[in-house]
Amino acid sequence: MVKLLKYFNKSLILYTIIAIVFVALQVICDLSMPDRLQVAITEASKISQIREQLGYVPEVEYNAAVSAIWQNCLYMVLLSLGSVLSTIITCFFAAKVASSYSYILRNEVYKKVESLSIEEIDKFSTSSLITRSTNDITQVQMTVVMAIRMAFAAPIYAIYGIIKALQIEGAHSLSIITIIAIVALVLLVVTVFSIVLPKFKKIQALTDRLNLVTRENLTGIRVVRASNAIAFEEEKFKKANDDITKNNIFVNRVLSLFQPGMQIIMNFTSLAILWVGAYLIFDNPLVLNSVFTFQQYTMFIVMGFMQLTMIMIMIPRGVVSGNRINEVLSSVNKIHDGKGEVNTSLQGVVEFKNVSFAYDGASENVVDNVSFKINKGETLAIIGGTGAGKTSLINLICRFYDVTEGEVLVDGVNVKDYKEEDLRNKIGYVPQKNILFRGTIRSNLAFGKENLTDEDINKALIISQAKDFVDEVSLDGKVSQGGTNFSGGQKQRLCIARAIVKNPEILIFDDSFSALDFKTDQKLREALNKEINGVTNIIVAQRIGTIMHADLIIVLDNGKVAGIGKHQDLIKNCDVYKEIAYSQLSKEELENAW
Repeated sequence: MVKLLKYFNKSLILYTIIAIVFVALQVICDLSMPDRLQVAITEASKISQIREQLGYVPEVEYNAAVSAIWQNCLYMVLLSLGSVLSTIITCFFAAKVASSYSYILRNEVYKKVESLSIEEIDKFSTSSLITRSTNDITQVQMTVVMAIRMAFAAPIYAIYGIIKALQIEGAHSLSIITIIAIVALVLLVVTVFSIVLPKFKKIQALTDRLNLVTRENLTGIRVVRASNAIAFEEEKFKKANDDITKNNIFVNRVLSLFQPGMQIIMNFTSLAILWVGAYLIFDNPLVLNSVFTFQQYTMFIVMGFMQLTMIMIMIPRGVVSGNRINEVLSSVNKIHDGKGEVNTSLQGVVEFKNVSFAYDGASENVVDNVSFKINKGETLAIIGGTGAGKTSLINLICRFYDVTEGEVLVDGVNVKDYKEEDLRNKIGYVPQKNILFRGTIRSNLAFGKENLTDEDINKALIISQAKDFVDEVSLDGKVSQGGTNFSGGQKQRLCIARAIVKNPEILIFDDSFSALDFKTDQKLREALNKEINGVTNIIVAQRIGTIMHADLIIVLDNGKVAGIGKHQDLIKNCDVYKEIAYSQLSKEELENAW
């Protein structure tokens, strides 16, 4: 957690200093109270002693004593007001520092997550990143508040209280009581924290798990209901909820021993001081003020240890959360921007040179020794069975992952030499999973592209065959989260339009026609060929009808190239392609296609 302190900016440091100053004023006001009380009791004791000795109190001495008592009482009132005012100001600045600090951390975590490669995001998991961005930062925020309000005050209360208590006349006979109270408090803290400390990290991991289960259920609610798996999901959620609840109950039950434990120690300490003090007063009535003052300082000592204990409750949780946040912020992105000084006369050229790729920790390559080249305006199709490595191949072009071996070239330049922004500005990408964002159709189509006109948007809608249904709701029609108010085919066409409207050099369709009927599929491909000539198309598909007219077809089988060429060549020479083709179309249909 210490590493996160670098995100404390100058204004936060200034606010923290102000808060500490007022914490110091609060402590000074509180610790000055017993001295004033001692003086008032001493003056009252003098009057009592004079009355016992003389039978009356001289007016001069009486007035002086009463004046001193009132004066010290007034000081005590002012000190109380000063303590209250200082506490309010301290709380204000502590809250300001903590909330501003959490704001900064949340921004930094969000920006870091945005910069991470897909590999790093997969390593943390989406649910864990959400927890780290919310729950963990909240824990750090609470820790900062407690630290500012108590971390500086508690030691001062304890140390100053001990020093002042030992300076009081007759305090040595009472100090053993304070020592016993401190030892009892330390034993209580050590015992409790040795039990609960290991649980804090486990609770945060269980929070990740609960977040994951909840997110999965809400995301897949249609599948859950269609499969009558509600009871199964409820049981899964119940287990995750029970696990975190049991751990929280255990921790809170153990921590709940603090309050009564410390109250018992404080009350028995007061009782013991008054008990021993009674014998001291019996022998010497003048030590009455010393006994009460010592009791006051002892309470400050115990209060200081109580505050330290409360800090020790929060700090371990804050440290665990801080470490989890720092894991994200300190993670090293394996994908780095290139120099950005890319000069090339080529456009829309994609080339793979002996490319192999394996996911982190995998024993085998998912893409193995793939080589091909596609020129501007041509169409490359990639086909193969499930798990053949089609999407993995596409991810290498967009540089979501870096190759394990070989080179991926775009416009004759290695993708590693591009700045990520420059590379992806060349590419219009339609992912396998259709993603729409909450907002309007216009905002979704303009996603990542500024200064779009309605003419640009309408052209993209016409090409993607989405114009008809968009006209029914208008460009400002609402899009719910995930685009759930549109059908699968409508979402797919809107995602295609979003890629087209970027006017890229390369269009990548990762199984992006699967939700379209054959007629719409054909119209869309014809519109692509007619309206956006010169753009290189890379199509991943399962349908032979979608890719059979491509300039180059790559057939993948378990990450290896099983065949490469045009349709008429592959249908004769590639068994894998032939098997896929004949499973979808008859021999006559395949022959008549040409």
